[in-house]
Amino acid sequence: MQITGIKFAKLSIPLITPFKTSMRCVDHVRDIVVMVTTSSGNVGYGSATSTPVITGDTHASLIAAIDTLIKPKLLGMEIENLNGIIQVIQSSMVGNFSAKAAIESAIYDLWGQLYKAPLYKLLGGGDGQLSTDVTISVDTIDKMLSDSMLAISQGFDILKIKIGTDLHQDIERVKEIYQATRGKALLRLDVNQGWTAKETVFAVQKMEQAGVELELIEQPVKAHDFTGMKYVSERVITPIMADESAFSAKDVIKLIQTGAADIINIKLVKTGGISNAIRIADIAAIYNVECMIGCMLEGSVGISAAAHLAAAKSDIITKVDLDGPILGQYNPVVGGLKCEHAKIVLNETPGLGIESVDGLIELKTEEIF
Repeated sequence: MQITGIKFAKLSIPLITPFKTSMRCVDHVRDIVVMVTTSSGNVGYGSATSTPVITGDTHASLIAAIDTLIKPKLLGMEIENLNGIIQVIQSSMVGNFSAKAAIESAIYDLWGQLYKAPLYKLLGGGDGQLSTDVTISVDTIDKMLSDSMLAISQGFDILKIKIGTDLHQDIERVKEIYQATRGKALLRLDVNQGWTAKETVFAVQKMEQAGVELELIEQPVKAHDFTGMKYVSERVITPIMADESAFSAKDVIKLIQTGAADIINIKLVKTGGISNAIRIADIAAIYNVECMIGCMLEGSVGISAAAHLAAAKSDIITKVDLDGPILGQYNPVVGGLKCEHAKIVLNETPGLGIESVDGLIELKTEEIF
């Protein structure tokens, strides 16, 4: 199975409700889908979204990186040479994590197709089912309460609450949501770098004193502020999870060894793909530190690769935040995993199991550049 081509397409899926955090507000999932074609006629799928405020990547930079620096080196390579292909992708340039993640996902999809097994079984096994949380976007207290109760009525028992826009209002939001959902759902708070270290300690201690019990608090301080993360972790009871601070294996080692984070959030578009995500999960396992598998508001194509990894590494990836597909008004992917509210069921067909994707708008690179 030889690589013969790489194609790109746009995919836009309207959200049921706008996705709001302290860093951005969007109303569509907008992915670039990467399709790797082969001499056998098999097609591998990967995707990534534009998150310049987090990864620095845009759709244009993603396409340019793959088309000009990765594609020429991959053409003609055999899919069975997985390690060789991964080495080419990862050494092709510095950074550009989303581009590397998208093309890696497509390659791993083809690797599963080559050996006629679902990807998660080749990566280590698992039972093929996951349970995800769901995001409650930052908004007025009444709107967040309403969204939380709707999610619970749909069967979600873990809510990821977006905050970080106003310290004192954030505290009140959390206290009211906790009282309304107590005994019905666990709460995860995602501050998206919205507080300083001292503000975080103040807020968390206030909430703890009010009897609020949280599963974790995600990335309260700026991504580069490892000292601030350590300051917080030493002063609060609630576990602190690193997200934007944890891109590479080196980041994760530093976070764990300095005691700056209790949990690591793995996202393929941060790590540069499945290969580095596996390394991070293995490092965390050595230190007995739990991980979450997360996403950047991606559709089913991008979520598929992350879900397969999570199933295969379920011993250390104990928390799942892969709600992108269920936040959209519809799922354009034919085949692949199935998402029904909190339940994610992986495909038992080869690779990622994606047969086709409706609504793709194919892009010609000569028209882009």
